[in-house]
Amino acid sequence: MSKNKNNKPVWSSRINKDTSYIFQKVGSSLRIDKRLFKEDLRGSIAHVEMLYKQKIISLSIKNKIVWGLNKIFNEIKRKKFFFNEKNEDIHMSIEKRLFEIIGEDAGYMHTARSRNDQVLTDFKLWLRDSTKEIIKELNLTMKIIIKNAEKNINTIMPGFTHLKNAQPISFAHYILAYMEMFGRDKKRFKNNLENLMENPLGVAALSGTSFNIDRNYTTKKLKFNKPTNNSIDTISDRDFVLDFLYSVSVCSIHISRFSEEFIIWNSDAFKLITLNDKIVTGSSIMPQKKNPDPLEFLRGKTGNAFGNLFSMLTILKGLPLSYFKDLQDDKELVFNSFDQIKYSLQILREILKNFVVNKKRMLELAESGYITSTDLADYMVKEMNYPFRKAYQVTAKIVNLAEKKNKRLDELNFEEIRTIDRKLDKDILNVFDLKNAVNSKKSYGGTSFENIKKMIKKYKKELND
Repeated sequence: MSKNKNNKPVWSSRINKDTSYIFQKVGSSLRIDKRLFKEDLRGSIAHVEMLYKQKIISLSIKNKIVWGLNKIFNEIKRKKFFFNEKNEDIHMSIEKRLFEIIGEDAGYMHTARSRNDQVLTDFKLWLRDSTKEIIKELNLTMKIIIKNAEKNINTIMPGFTHLKNAQPISFAHYILAYMEMFGRDKKRFKNNLENLMENPLGVAALSGTSFNIDRNYTTKKLKFNKPTNNSIDTISDRDFVLDFLYSVSVCSIHISRFSEEFIIWNSDAFKLITLNDKIVTGSSIMPQKKNPDPLEFLRGKTGNAFGNLFSMLTILKGLPLSYFKDLQDDKELVFNSFDQIKYSLQILREILKNFVVNKKRMLELAESGYITSTDLADYMVKEMNYPFRKAYQVTAKIVNLAEKKNKRLDELNFEEIRTIDRKLDKDILNVFDLKNAVNSKKSYGGTSFENIKKMIKKYKKELND
């Protein structure tokens, strides 16, 4: 191999003319994939150690290469490494620098390896660590959700369907719903790790190699579980990319749904929560405004996550085996989605730390909209042995009466209620107590205060395991 003194591509001995300037510019991925430098160096060191173990290269060559790669690592960490945009990607940038450091022996590093399996190995190593990082971010977010729930077990609010008052619930029960959502997100990311534990290194360009390599050695060295089974599939496989992008998209949906609700609840129409000045912005013309921009930012960024997923799906649709330049975009899409979901979770935590529940307003809203109607119907079924449909009809008539008299259900007196059904007794008035209504939902997963306390304990244990 040459030392590439003229900074020419490695294939310049076959291609006689310089690549056009415009293609050099768009074909270079260095600005994107240079964040893979640690993984590239790690994978290369494992590879050359395997080559030595298999007696494919000598000890002295192996030591020189490893020394040179460690030197490059220190240069990059100390920001002493020059990233030349003429070098197509991080992999060629490192290889060319290695030639400058140790000379011709650098050429042995690429024995029994293609850039195809090299890139995939780097990418999987990076994505493996990054997935674990997202799981940690989710754990931190879930811990703050629990803290908010603990402070609001007895905070009563209306639960909504169709944004209309439906049934009374605890605010803690509401916010713990997001524990379930983010818990499923965490499971998705954890499941993705399984496909990231197969080692691509050693399949070379697409067909394997004639060298007597030991893929099990590099698998163990790089902490994979096993080597991949089929060299062609390995090179063309981007299912693990789709898995990650899909998981980010679903998690983004959950963040967006939370954001949308908090935007609505913070509005002057609802006033269920108040956002701290740390997480609002003002207006350039309206002095009174305090806008929930961070929440709107989170809601808007969900579109980017979807776009990255759809882009990758479109790239793969109908793409023949095995490698094509189309696949180069996978890293930019993943990097963008990773950065976005990480920042989104961090912003979400700031919001969760900087809002106040307007308990009085929540209770006022819960007292409107005939919110204990279902409890009234249930009472008739349990205490009077009415079929539910009959209980439903009687309750509807009582609601109509309250609406006609412009009263809440708990403002109706017993005589007014008895005009609808003479069999009712005074115990029915207890049904309209919001606290009783919330506490009566004792079925597993329900909103009773005791259930919530048990679920908080359960979530804490799961997060600490």
